[in-house]
Amino acid sequence: MNLSNLRGSLVALVTPFDQEGNPDFHRLGQLIDWHLTAGTDGIVILGTTGESSTMTQEEDDAVCKFTVERVSGRIPVIAGSGSNCTQSMLERSLKFQELGADGLLLIAPYYNKTNEEGMARHFLTIADQVEIPCILYNVPGRTGCSIPVEVVERLARHPRICGIKEASGNLGYAMEVARLLSDDFVMYSGNDDMTVPLLSIGASGVISVLANILPTETHRMVMRYLEGNPAGAASIQLGYLELIHNLFSEVNPIPVKTALSMMGKCESHMRLPLYDMSESARKTLAVSMRKAQLL
Repeated sequence: MNLSNLRGSLVALVTPFDQEGNPDFHRLGQLIDWHLTAGTDGIVILGTTGESSTMTQEEDDAVCKFTVERVSGRIPVIAGSGSNCTQSMLERSLKFQELGADGLLLIAPYYNKTNEEGMARHFLTIADQVEIPCILYNVPGRTGCSIPVEVVERLARHPRICGIKEASGNLGYAMEVARLLSDDFVMYSGNDDMTVPLLSIGASGVISVLANILPTETHRMVMRYLEGNPAGAASIQLGYLELIHNLFSEVNPIPVKTALSMMGKCESHMRLPLYDMSESARKTLAVSMRKAQLL
């Protein structure tokens, strides 16, 4: 599947857990079915929002296999295979490819940060050995390091590196990356509060937390911009800005899982160190959800 043509709203999907803390495949299936009918353009599993960092490899594999089978080729499934260990990322990437993922989301190395050549080789090791498209993931707030623009430029020339999820919150950095965009290398906003600004400099869409609770509206916002109605897209962005801010009032995915629980879509169970949302933040989130007619 050619992901360089993929535009729109890609949901950074949560992983539901049951009361015992196990992946809840019944709820996961219901969420996937909802997104398939609500206009979501792609599903990104096992990323930050998917809590993969607290899951075993066997659980990750099971979620990937289940999602691929449930989606059944109707929209792309992109699996987060990232690790701060390049060899582990390679093993995960090859396994998700075997399980039928359409693409991979590759995060910059965290904790054991590296120099520019190590950063490039971290990604090239995977791109050289897989046969499916790869999307870089720049999120320095999580990793403690940013992918240098010079490294992005080098990686963008690789035939299997098709894009970047840009979640630095730094519009200046995003604009430098935007100069590298082409038919073969695209950018997705990784911050819901910056989707329209990044679309304005050439992004193809968003990998979205907001889409977990507003899939149709997030898709509509992106497509309005891409179809020539930037004012309409901005109106949607600004209309949900309060809700977006409250979805990040505590560390993701605590608020979005809480929101989905309020909506009856899945339980809010998480794995430590993630913990229940504070009562005051929960009440504020509920107010903005009522304004958005979600409750």
